[in-house]
Amino acid sequence: MEDTAVAVNSQTDAIERGYDEDEDRESVALFDFRMAAFTLAGKDYAIDIMNVKEIVKASRFTYVPNTVPFVLGVYNLRGEIIPIIDLRKFFNIEVPKRKDDQIENLLIITIEDHVFGVVVDKIEGIVGIQKSSIQPPHPLFGDINIKFIYGIVEARDRLYVLLDIARIFNQKPAEEEESRFEPPHEVQEEADSEQKDAPTPPEANPDHVDERSGSSDDDEPQTQASAPNAAASSAPAEAPKAEDPDRKFIIDGLKEFKKFYVSDLNKSWFDNRLSEWKAQRAGASAQFASASEAEEFLKPFWSSNSGAYWTQEYADAVYNILPDNSAKQIFVWNPGCGKGQESFSLACVLKKRYPQSKIRIYAHETDLLNIANAPLLTVPESEAGGWLAPYLQKSVTGEYAFTQEIKDIIMFEYHDINNANALPMTDIIFARDVLSLIPPEGQKTILVDFEEKLKGNGILFLGENEGVGAGMSWGEMTQGQLTYYNKQ
Repeated sequence: MEDTAVAVNSQTDAIERGYDEDEDRESVALFDFRMAAFTLAGKDYAIDIMNVKEIVKASRFTYVPNTVPFVLGVYNLRGEIIPIIDLRKFFNIEVPKRKDDQIENLLIITIEDHVFGVVVDKIEGIVGIQKSSIQPPHPLFGDINIKFIYGIVEARDRLYVLLDIARIFNQKPAEEEESRFEPPHEVQEEADSEQKDAPTPPEANPDHVDERSGSSDDDEPQTQASAPNAAASSAPAEAPKAEDPDRKFIIDGLKEFKKFYVSDLNKSWFDNRLSEWKAQRAGASAQFASASEAEEFLKPFWSSNSGAYWTQEYADAVYNILPDNSAKQIFVWNPGCGKGQESFSLACVLKKRYPQSKIRIYAHETDLLNIANAPLLTVPESEAGGWLAPYLQKSVTGEYAFTQEIKDIIMFEYHDINNANALPMTDIIFARDVLSLIPPEGQKTILVDFEEKLKGNGILFLGENEGVGAGMSWGEMTQGQLTYYNKQ
């Protein structure tokens, strides 16, 4: 059927939705923020119009297997294949059973280079407001998680919950994760004046506390400088070594810019990298001035083939480590699956290693766009002739995609590893570079969860520059370039 597209900035669109043209003309000068208004379960919501590409009515979405319940499928929007997400199901709002040909109201959303359709109950139109009228969010105003709410605003005698669409789809840059409601100008000036007059300590900001764990960066092992006074001992005391001021700033910078946490799991790598970094920055400050510098610092941390399909060499290395397993069903947990290249590569290796077994990979990620798009991944022609070739098929459009047999192995799910994991006992846990993006207390909890979920003969893969840390009952083994763990 044809799409019914509605231009969001047209004069006709405004009139059709009951707007008074003269009133809009008089007040347009006062508006510095426009939002697309819609309803979910009878309540009023809105999003920034800058994220709305267009408004359409559509149906007959193409079902994609092994996707989360709130992904209705994909849709061909004038030649562009986009995922369709039911925002009602995402927020756990009860939705009547729909028919295949049921026409849905869609907001076509753009975030950076991603385009997707969002299903809502009813689209009310475009509302102009003053940005200063947006009030901070409050949980009483919505049935959804407060972290997804940008603010509350009253307009046209209605109270709207303004959603933070970038945060919902996990596309909020780290530097924008700070408070969205700044103090009044005069208060800020007074605070700046006090800060300017106050002496600056050599340590990092002592008020910088991890919001998720409730702990400060002092979780890091104590240095000699903070050890008890050695003068109480009968032996002559050595002068304590001064703590490296750059170290604390860099640890804080990694947390703030990249949500990366230095702990026992990666401390060895961090210490080596810090020495390299300071040598590279000779004559310049080692501290981060931007997120790009923190990203540069972390480049050597990420494991081989991160964010890409595995090379033949890496695939063979994983294949050689996999233990014998004659089970009819093999369960694999792949948290932090990214955009899906790792999960598909792992599925191909497992299919080769265990051809007679039924394999199920639970691929988890907190980036909703990645999860929605992962089942649609294609393989560049330059890589299609390599080790992946037996698991690919060429589509009518000339693109190489994975066979249905491989696709059926993977269950892509939107899931936060910090929450309860209702999984069966697993044979393999493949969690590369995941733990370092979780606060230290959470790391310990998840390792305990790994231990509980892993079968007695199962194996655990972590990032190449991560370890299980002290105090854990894991056996560590290295074969070739890879290190893996089993339960002792």
